[in-house]
Amino acid sequence: MARPVTEILVLCTANTCRSPMAEALLARRLAGRCAVGSVRSAGIQAAGIQGAGLLGEGERPPAEAISAMAAYGLDTGSHRSRQLTVADLVRANLVIGMARAHVRQAVVTLPEVWPRAFTLKEIVRRGEAIGARQAGEPLSGWLHRAHDARDRRSLLGDYLDDDVVDPIGGPPQAYADTAALLDRLVTRLVTLCWAYGTH
Repeated sequence: MARPVTEILVLCTANTCRSPMAEALLARRLAGRCAVGSVRSAGIQAAGIQGAGLLGEGERPPAEAISAMAAYGLDTGSHRSRQLTVADLVRANLVIGMARAHVRQAVVTLPEVWPRAFTLKEIVRRGEAIGARQAGEPLSGWLHRAHDARDRRSLLGDYLDDDVVDPIGGPPQAYADTAALLDRLVTRLVTLCWAYGTH
């Protein structure tokens, strides 16, 4: 009997930079643990702004983001941006936002997603506080422990400590720095949550 697949959804603003980078890095880390997981990404806005033009769905990542991921042996050049849907949130076992604004939008779109929606920095921080997922522990159980004592009001305001800063429009080094941060964070997350290579 096949093991169930864990559905992970990664969110950013336009789905051209941070979330595709995190998606690729997380998918590779999960595969390295032989974990049964599917990682997808989406943007909370139908269009983002780059320079004077609008980016809609179907956009490629910036060349700087593609180059930053190539340094990790990952090719994100075929990625095309897409907009978040309610179905994405319904299907996801874990929703990871690059910033609090992304988690906030997910919760506004589908309120019941709140117990399983975190920023990447928050889920790593809370995971390290509660300890690694135990052998045989369902992902939902670990997330329930990580979610304990959270308050929806924490999603309000402009407190940026839980955000991965968007490098869009910055120099190539900003993209490289973002890739390095995301790699460190997803590595810590996978070590915490998939130590046993389970789904």
